[in-house]
Amino acid sequence: MGHDHGAAHGTASAAHRGRLAVVLALTGAVFVVEVVGALVSGSLALLADAAHMATDALGIGMALGAVTLAQRPARGRRTFGWQRIEVLAAVANGLLLLGVGAYVVVEAFRRIGDPPDIDAGWMLGVATLGLLVNLFSLRLLHAGQGQSLNTRGAYLEVVGDALGSVAVIAAALVIATTGWTGADVVASLAVGALVLPRAWSLLREALDVLLEAAPRGVDLAQVRAHVLGVEGVLDVHDLHAWTITSGQPVLSAHVVVTDEALADGHGGRVLDALCSCLGHHFDLEHCTFQLESPGHRGHEAPVHD
Repeated sequence: MGHDHGAAHGTASAAHRGRLAVVLALTGAVFVVEVVGALVSGSLALLADAAHMATDALGIGMALGAVTLAQRPARGRRTFGWQRIEVLAAVANGLLLLGVGAYVVVEAFRRIGDPPDIDAGWMLGVATLGLLVNLFSLRLLHAGQGQSLNTRGAYLEVVGDALGSVAVIAAALVIATTGWTGADVVASLAVGALVLPRAWSLLREALDVLLEAAPRGVDLAQVRAHVLGVEGVLDVHDLHAWTITSGQPVLSAHVVVTDEALADGHGGRVLDALCSCLGHHFDLEHCTFQLESPGHRGHEAPVHD
């Protein structure tokens, strides 16, 4: 006997699709400006920030494409539709960020001891423009970054861009006031140091979803205790909790109930109590339970735990 409670009506990312599109347009525009500024000024830090912007634009574009696909209805073999593709986009995004961060660090070390001439005025003006755009983008994405993995990825990218712009601005001011062009190399290393940890964090979270780890905040030992606390429940096994995509945690379990509960037709009450309990305590609204009599365990395949 199964019970499906609270089926999803769209993913968490879909609610923020319009804001992602605006941020994508702004990021693309700043990328073009920073490339021109880097070529004119000779700044590696500005070029590194432009490369970071390009990666962000590609990542946000993939996120938008994934959100669009995720809205397609479930049919045929894809019983959850295309919702998991959002997570695949987040993995690709994390890998791209790792690549950009590694490139920036390597190139910065190559310039140590032989920094080129740099136009601090161009460098400062372009970096300041980038910072202002980043701050506006952060304001747009702030509400959704706690609800969607893809939106969170975009938010983290813009945070890194903003901090990178601050580093470039600081380097430009140092060069303008002291003439020490090595500040550009230091700023480049700072941008790389900002990119790499963020990329790893995003990649690890996305891989947890792909590996079907329990959702954050869901302790299966506590879930088991709550299930056993429902009246009429004797045991629970084959307990699994995982995440389909952002904001879509799910759970399934085989629940052993008393013969009296099944014989008296009280199975529906047990199901309602289970769903209410887990939805309230663990925010698990999509749950599937198989109710079993005490003697059913011996008929199950040996792979069941």
